[in-house]
Order: sequence, then structure tokens, then C-alpha cells
Amino acid sequence: MMDLLFNSGLSDLIITIISIRMLFSELKEYLDFKSVQYNTRDFIETDPIQIPHRFNQKEDIEIIAFLVSTIAWGKRAMIIKSSERLLDIMQHSPFDFIQNYEENSNLEFVHRTFNGIDLDFFFRSLQNIYQNGGLEKAFSLHPEIDGVKGRIMTFRELFLETEHEKRSEKHISNPMKNSATKRINMFLRWMVRKDNKGVDFGIWKSIPSSELYLPLDVHTSRISRELGLLSRKQDDWKALEELMQKLREMDANDPVKYDFALFGIGVFE
Repeated sequence: MMDLLFNSGLSDLIITIISIRMLFSELKEYLDFKSVQYNTRDFIETDPIQIPHRFNQKEDIEIIAFLVSTIAWGKRAMIIKSSERLLDIMQHSPFDFIQNYEENSNLEFVHRTFNGIDLDFFFRSLQNIYQNGGLEKAFSLHPEIDGVKGRIMTFRELFLETEHEKRSEKHISNPMKNSATKRINMFLRWMVRKDNKGVDFGIWKSIPSSELYLPLDVHTSRISRELGLLSRKQDDWKALEELMQKLREMDANDPVKYDFALFGIGVFE
């Protein structure tokens, strides 16, 4: 009798394991399909990434992409409008403007809590970064912290070397304080991913796509929970680690391609 119960229980367990694997396989197939559906140039028309797509020079793309991603919170139409204002201030020549920038604490710019004081600091810090190798170099490997988390800390430490007011530090998220660093991760996706679909730029060769983290926001986190990919309630770095573990099981080389799927489902469907 005990053998019969054991065998019955073992069979149920095997069936459960097979069912879970089939569900995961079906979910991967579904998200692969949605990634292809939304990772097209049509996506650009309503997304802030349209702003850096107006440029061809590497440095122009990097600089305006970084600034646009920095103010990327709120409605996308407002982000795009504020990004147009940034272009006007920079005379539509981001790299030349940064190279020749002179301190100006009276810049007229406001997007949510990001204001002219913050923008002046960002301009000066970017100038310092390009005098010392550029933005890609600023995301070099950290000597003590592995992966993208370390790269973000290397960049953050360098960026904050420039004199600034304490208030401006909140605009450079800190993963060591459990921030999901949504905007920096989005910027890195733009710069690193290259799949010839015409959305992400793929102009940085020093960082592999396998290292990237998804820019976790209210849309991607909500859909991830509904699909059983995320159980943690807070949208923080720990949640991001949990989600990325699942996405890397689906595609170890390019896990953040699923950002298109999760974001597209959350916003458009």
C-alpha cells in the first residue's frame, strides 16, 4: 500500500513538473512573439527613443539619449515635449554644445522635479566625462561589483565627481540602495542592444547584451506579475533580479528583448 501511495505521489509530482515546463515553454513562445511584434520601427513613433534617432554621430546619440532617458518618467507625450526643449537649449548639436558648455545656473528648464539647476550640473558633468574618455568608458567594469550593477556604480561615482547640489543626486539612481534604476537601464538597452530591427542603437561594443537589465516600470512589473514571472511586490532592484533570472532562462544572450513584449502588452493591450 505504501509503495502504491508513493508511486501515485511520484506520478503526480512528475505530471506537475511536466505541466510547469509546458507552461513556461508556452509563455516563452508567447513573449518571443510579442517581442517581435513590438520591436519594430513603428514603436519609435510614440516613444522618447525617437529623439536620439534624429542623430547619426555616436556622441550626439549618446548624450541626448542619456538626457532623454533621465527625464523619462510621466506620460510619454510630455517626455517627448520636454526632450524637444532640451534639443532647443543644446541648439540641436548635443556633442558640440557639451564640449563648449559654460556654467549657467539660470537655465530655463523644468520636467517634473528635474529643473535648470539639475540640467546645468548634468551638462557640466557630461563635459567632464567626455574630457575623460566619454560615456561608454564611464560605464566600465567596477573593480568590486560584478555586471551591470557595478557598471552603474562606476558611472555614478564618476558622474557625481562634478560639483553639484545634493538635490541633483536623486536623478542618478543607486542600485546599491535597492533602486531598480529604470532610466539608466533603459539608456543602456538603447546603447548596447543590436538586433537590426531599427529601435535600439547597439553602438556600444564593450558591454554584452547578456549583461543588460530590463528598465522595470509600472507596466512591465504589472504584466510580469500577472504572467507569474515576478512575485515580489516592490518595484526595486531585488524585483529586477528576480525577473531577470526568469527572462535569462528564456534567452540568456538577449534577455531584455522581452522589455518590448512586457511593455507593449502593458501599454497597448
